[in-house]
Amino acid sequence: MNNLMRNIEFSKVLNLKDLISYQEGQVISKTIAQIPTSNITLFSLDKGEGISTHVTSGDAMVQILDGTAEITIGGNVFILKSGETIIMPSDIPHGLKAVEKFKMLLTVVKY
Repeated sequence: MNNLMRNIEFSKVLNLKDLISYQEGQVISKTIAQIPTSNITLFSLDKGEGISTHVTSGDAMVQILDGTAEITIGGNVFILKSGETIIMPSDIPHGLKAVEKFKMLLTVVKY
């Protein structure tokens, strides 16, 4: 069998925030799935860390699993907390910063 997902257990109930750890002063990522049209990645960001402003060719959905993030989309700033979700549209500059350490699930769908 050729599974599309990796780094995650199959046929088991999981808490996504427990699948990635915080590392002091770092941004950590764990790819769950990656194909040409989409990817799913878990991230943890220590307080003060971030992902610089960039543009992607796909719509990106961020689901905050733990902590608090500052997300900038096209010049608008949003503060998201655990349990909240936002869509970052394709071709619009966006970036993230850890107000406090946070974990997120990032799902990108490309065209």
